[in-house]
Amino acid sequence: MSTHDPDHDLLARLRALPTERSTPADGWERLSARLPPREPVAAQVPKDNVVALPLRSRRRWWLPVGAALAASLALYAVAPWRHAPEALPAPSGLQLQADAMTEQYRQAVASLPDGTAPEWQPALHELDRSAEQIRAAMAQDPRAPHLLGQLKRTYALRLELTRQAAYAAESGLTT
Repeated sequence: MSTHDPDHDLLARLRALPTERSTPADGWERLSARLPPREPVAAQVPKDNVVALPLRSRRRWWLPVGAALAASLALYAVAPWRHAPEALPAPSGLQLQADAMTEQYRQAVASLPDGTAPEWQPALHELDRSAEQIRAAMAQDPRAPHLLGQLKRTYALRLELTRQAAYAAESGLTT
């Protein structure tokens, strides 16, 4: 049985190859002989081996492109279809109920005495922020009936807290 390993032979042959290879002395001549003939450049090359490239036209291609872009942006800005009023969607039934509830809440708060103790203000402001967030959520999803119930509970809690604050301010029971 032979223990001949083809990978070992290949690796040995690869290691035997020279690490660098130099170009044959006549390599460039043989390569240029295979290329198609061109007009001689030697007459154009100065003695210091610097080749003068032809001057490209200094045409400013970006000026017409920029002008076209500016004109299209101006047309887009003043086009008649841009200024047509967008039709707002009709408010949903829930939004109309929320508007009516908000108006009733404002009237109820306005009917209460103005005297509120300062220590009640953070809780009252927090309830006001909650009501605003619920109204914003209703604007995003006008078909969410649970938001109307949440708004009703928030207004009821805010109204009750306002009553308690007004009663505490009137009777001097501030904590």
